[in-house]
Amino acid sequence: MAQSDLVITPVSGKADLKAFIDLPWRLYANDPAWVPPLKAEVKELLTPGKNPFFGHAEAQYFLARRGGTVVGRISAHIDHLALEQPVEQGMGPGTGNFGLFEAEDAETGKALIATAEDWLRAKGMTRVLGPISLSIWEEPGLLIAGHDHPPTVMMGHNSPAYQAMIEGAGYVPVKQLKTYELDITRDFPPLIQRIIKSGENNDRIRIRRVDKSKFDAEAATILAILNDAWGNNWGFVPITDAEIAHTGKKLKPIVFEDLIMVAELDGEPVAFMMTLPDLNEATKSLNGALFPFGWIKLLRWLRKPQARTMRVPLMGVVQRLQSSRMAGQLAFMMIETIRRQAIADYGSTRGEIGWVLDDNQGMNGIAEAINSTVNKIYQIYEKPL
Repeated sequence: MAQSDLVITPVSGKADLKAFIDLPWRLYANDPAWVPPLKAEVKELLTPGKNPFFGHAEAQYFLARRGGTVVGRISAHIDHLALEQPVEQGMGPGTGNFGLFEAEDAETGKALIATAEDWLRAKGMTRVLGPISLSIWEEPGLLIAGHDHPPTVMMGHNSPAYQAMIEGAGYVPVKQLKTYELDITRDFPPLIQRIIKSGENNDRIRIRRVDKSKFDAEAATILAILNDAWGNNWGFVPITDAEIAHTGKKLKPIVFEDLIMVAELDGEPVAFMMTLPDLNEATKSLNGALFPFGWIKLLRWLRKPQARTMRVPLMGVVQRLQSSRMAGQLAFMMIETIRRQAIADYGSTRGEIGWVLDDNQGMNGIAEAINSTVNKIYQIYEKPL
């Protein structure tokens, strides 16, 4: 069809929002690596008033249609907390984002990106960073390596064709985010085992489980460590109290005390590691719907998860320790403690760590020291407006 047959409009009303959410089911119908998200969760993500991200952000969604058929979608959004961050950390004044990008063909992709840029430009933005869907804490980056196997819980998947579309629109890579996988049934190398044993014999160090009966207090402890540990990282945007409460409520069903560790040094919490059983293993067959019978299957799984893969989405050590040997020791001790639990209680055989910034030397070094290998790479692009 001619280019004039392509029509791009802002999402308006329930029918458009449904079409926006439903599009990936058609585009990825023959992709065995795609994991259908729960549609109710996607709708919540996109809805102001339900997603606390919109307490400090604004967004516009767009649909592309050709001959009445939806052939693409994109979001253009501005995180006002990101605008307040230092420019040298990746965000900063004038930086808007695009995300939730899907396109049936290159023509559609080019037109959608241009539409998102126009919206951001009209809002006074001078630079685009993307794809980020929607927050840096959700699904940042475009998958450019690792399309051959499904993502784990809270990680994205996209067509390999999108890299050429985005780069063809004038975007250049600015940062890579990596995930690492490892066989957790194998013991760590002897040197790492000695480091762990030394820590276990150190009376100053305590590795403890979180206490779900004190969920709010434990969440506050972890958030304090996270904001300190990640505060100087590229792309960092503070998490608000509303966001941590919302995330805590969402994750509580898959938060298990023996999979989340807090490290204390001389009685002070200084590090944490969060591990989640791969919920995608349970939800993939639900095809995005909990009803009428999907919720029963999911509830059964949640009562006693048996997951092949455990994902470590977050780990942090307070900044004052990050350049010390203690940081690595605490990390190895938490990883080993959770590794044992994952095998014994959940039947797990595989771990995934990430995402990890490509210039995070400490975390990349820890992943490599325990014989992990990179299994997926996500790339964030930038372009001046």
